[in-house]
Parts: sequence; C-alpha cells; structure tokens
Amino acid sequence: MARVTIDDPSHLVGVPDEFQRLWTPHRMVYIQNNQQPDKDECPFCRAPKLSDEDALIVARGTHAYVILNLFPYNSGHVLVCPYRHFAMYDEATPEEVAEIGSLTQTAMRVITEVSHNDGFNIGINQGAIAGAGIAGHLHQHIVPRWAQDANFFPIIAKTKALPQLLGEVRATIAAAWPSQPDE
Repeated sequence: MARVTIDDPSHLVGVPDEFQRLWTPHRMVYIQNNQQPDKDECPFCRAPKLSDEDALIVARGTHAYVILNLFPYNSGHVLVCPYRHFAMYDEATPEEVAEIGSLTQTAMRVITEVSHNDGFNIGINQGAIAGAGIAGHLHQHIVPRWAQDANFFPIIAKTKALPQLLGEVRATIAAAWPSQPDE
C-alpha cells in the first residue's frame, strides 16, 4: 500500500488515526446539554421529579436514589445520588452518608444477582478536574465488571458494546431490588 504524504491535514474532513468510529448521535444530547429543559437545572435534581421509568431510577430511599448512568461504562452501571444538591462528599449529612452506603451495598448485591459480574469499580469523582461530568451534584458510580469485559472490541476497535437497552437494564435491576432496604 502506498503511503500518502499530507502537507496540511486541516484540509481533510478528519485526520486519520488508529480509532474506528462508531457514530452515536444520541450522545449529542449529552454533549450539547439539551437533555434538560432548563440548562440551569441539575439533571440529578430533575430526575426524582419524573417517573422511575422515564428517569431510569432503579430505587428510591429517603435521602438518596439509584439511577442508571445514561452513558454507561458497562451494562448495569448505576449512580447513587442524594436528593439534596451538593458537590463534595464531606458536605453530606450522616444520614446521607449512611443511605448512600446502604444503597451501594444493595445495588452491588442486586447487580451481581442479575448480571453475575465478577467485581465492581466504585467511586466518586470530586470536581470537574477529577472527571465529574456533573460536578455540582454528588453522585457515586457503581460499575459492574466481568473478567472478560476488556475484550478486543474496546481495545482494538476503541468501542464499547452494551448488550441491553437502558430501559431493559432498569427494569431488570428494579424488579430484583428488595422491597425492604435491609433484605
């Protein structure tokens, strides 16, 4: 194959690189921040005002709730969010800390029951500099992991394949969620 030399790549539609492109136009909603009717309204403050199905809420507690991540790293990636709007973990009340912990434990049990995953990544990104996409409202990520989830597709093709639609994932996890928090 002959190699082509390009003096000014700015004339090209796109500069070739090692990445293949999987077009996901639905992500433009997130990128353009048009998902919310009011750009000043926090999506984690707005979600509890909607039905569980519309907001993709899996479970609700007194101080916090569990919601699917709209842009998951893996199938079953949920977020535990307090209802109260605050940014940093050290601003949480003892009741919020306890319920975030309890909902995290329940989410881990339920996701393992329905997904048979091998482990989890759990974390809170504190501030935009730390990677928080919505830095103003605390939220904890719970990402199920499987031994084979780093297969060739994301490594070679730089693409993630998710086996279920978000609504289906929400319904599966919500159906397995215990009716009592301590079950």
